[in-house]
Parts: sequence; structure tokens; C-alpha cells
Amino acid sequence: MAAQQSVKALYRRSLKLALDWSVHRYVWRGQAVYIRSLFEANKDVRDPRQQKELLWETEKVLEKWKHPDSYRPPTAPGGSKYERNIPAPILDPPPKMLL
Repeated sequence: MAAQQSVKALYRRSLKLALDWSVHRYVWRGQAVYIRSLFEANKDVRDPRQQKELLWETEKVLEKWKHPDSYRPPTAPGGSKYERNIPAPILDPPPKMLL
């Protein structure tokens, strides 16, 4: 049961990581199908040692491909400053300096 939960968590993290690197949703969809095929290829592994090794390798790959500036929703703690579809606010120009 614990292995199944770990696999689900890794699968979700893989999809979210791919979404961080993809600009367009249709590009991400192709990557999601590829990620699904990788997980499906190993779904019949029953040996606990082999499962542990696969989980460890997947963790290592996810850490390697982690995005340096991943997207966070603006409402989340530490979220991005602006939403993707809302233009940045117009700021007042800096005051004039007398030299």
C-alpha cells in the first residue's frame, strides 16, 4: 500500500514538473502521455527491492530535472507575483533627483 501511494505521488510530481517546463498545454500533453507510458511499463513489478530501486531512480531523475523557478499560483504561499494572464500593474515613475 505504501509503494502504491509513493508511485502516485511520484507520478503527480512528474506531471507537475513537466508542466513547469512547458509553455503550451499541447506540448505538455505529449509529455504527459510519455510519462504515463514510462509508469505503465513498470506497473507489473512486484519485487519490493526492485520497486524500491525504481522509486529511488525516479526521485533522482525528478531532482535532476527540477525547474529552478517553478510556477506557483499567486494565491499560494510564496506564489508568483502576477498571474499569467493578467498584465503587470503600471507603476509610477521614480521621482526626479536634483544633483
